[in-house]
Amino acid sequence: MNSPNILNLHRERALQALGEEPLDVLVVGGGIVGAGVLYAAVRAGLRAGLVEQYDFAFGTSSRSSRLLHGGLRYLAQGRVGLVFEASQEKLRLAKVAPHLVEPMPFIFPSYRGSHWPLWQLWIGVKVYDALCLGKNFGASRRVNLRELAELAPGLREDGCRGAVRYFDALTNDSRLVLDTLRAAVARGGFAYNYVGLKQAEWRGKAWVCHLVDTLSDRHFACESRWIVNACGPWASLFPQSKVQLRLTKGIHLVIPRERLPIREAVVMSEGKRILFAIPWGERVILGTTDTDYAGSLEDIPIDEADIEYVLGVTNWFFPKAGISRADIRAGWAGLRPLVAKGRGGPSDISRAHVIRVVGPGWVDVAGGKLTTYLLMGEQVVRKILRRMDRREHRPNPCEPFLAEGESVPRLGVLPPEPTPELVKYFCEREWACRLEDVMIRRTSWHYYRDDLAQLSQEVAQWMAELLGWDEAKKKEEIARYQTVCNKTCVRL
Repeated sequence: MNSPNILNLHRERALQALGEEPLDVLVVGGGIVGAGVLYAAVRAGLRAGLVEQYDFAFGTSSRSSRLLHGGLRYLAQGRVGLVFEASQEKLRLAKVAPHLVEPMPFIFPSYRGSHWPLWQLWIGVKVYDALCLGKNFGASRRVNLRELAELAPGLREDGCRGAVRYFDALTNDSRLVLDTLRAAVARGGFAYNYVGLKQAEWRGKAWVCHLVDTLSDRHFACESRWIVNACGPWASLFPQSKVQLRLTKGIHLVIPRERLPIREAVVMSEGKRILFAIPWGERVILGTTDTDYAGSLEDIPIDEADIEYVLGVTNWFFPKAGISRADIRAGWAGLRPLVAKGRGGPSDISRAHVIRVVGPGWVDVAGGKLTTYLLMGEQVVRKILRRMDRREHRPNPCEPFLAEGESVPRLGVLPPEPTPELVKYFCEREWACRLEDVMIRRTSWHYYRDDLAQLSQEVAQWMAELLGWDEAKKKEEIARYQTVCNKTCVRL
């Protein structure tokens, strides 16, 4: 393996390079939206960089439902434009990152007295297919009671009128962020995790950006003509920002597949709201909640009330399963950074995004969906190019992230098998600096594996050899990871 100090030295030199020449665009925020903006900027020929105060995909972008979807629920709210936009984008992602788009059928059952009558669902899924312009991953259809028992064993039969079956896709949200960033860097961009923007001063033609490497506490500066605030839940914290957010919390629980042996995803309705039971290899993902939130942006709790709600809905739909707290192997909680406008409950707030130039060289981008992040990035860059009086160059929108024959692992929707070579790749090519970076965001082992106590020790040792950790640092990283485990229902 490499000399212990090479990777740390490489990071230091890379950070120095950021300040050597002024940037056209500095993106602040290393989630899915920031990654999309950086990718669009470098493809438009701009000198662009991105900084993230924590790890890439630390926030919402590693805590979603892992779905690429148009949003069947939004159709019922009359948001046809949003559904069309998202439907087209999910199909584009299947071309751009096919290894991260797993088409998945969804079963939506209807019950007597439900808010979702069968006739309405049937019309809805047909409109859903039409908004994909006939190119959805599969055609929607009705499902009778007999077939329903085969596709979703144990589903409640009492009062069931039948179901519809439609298609969306399962993805790996944090891997989508990382692959987008790698694609941007391969095309000339810069990306730095654990680097925070502490202050920005407008100097007539450019921003002087005061940055700090949070791993070493080293301060440095760079210049950029534009700053794009793509910080998700943190977007309103900058004094230059005009973003007003309504944060809502969503939790997900992970249980063994044998406890709920569904063949296809199941939509579980609770009034107007819908939750999902999503098969994920040897696991099933249950969620999500949608409640207003006003706590810590970093440490988002999975409350007992959240767990009881998700398990309650699941057990209503699968009464014989008897899913309990003891079945939970892991969980995650994330925040939706929704644009605050209008009234209503959390589920009534639009998921549409907003892009605003709010001052000289400053752009706020907020809201939106995982599925539409590439479009959001292109729209941000388009606004910047117009104000720079530069001609817009429109590259192929469906150009794959990974070139044919590129010698990198094609990590997909399911977690890979652990190897020291893979961990070396994460440290050398995907900016992994901490044990939790690998266990959670690079691999999802944290949510998937049963041998985490042993595996985390092995991974920590592999990283120690690569990154030059002494025994004290290795123990610190393991302890830090164990703290994360306690907060995310993970059993060691």
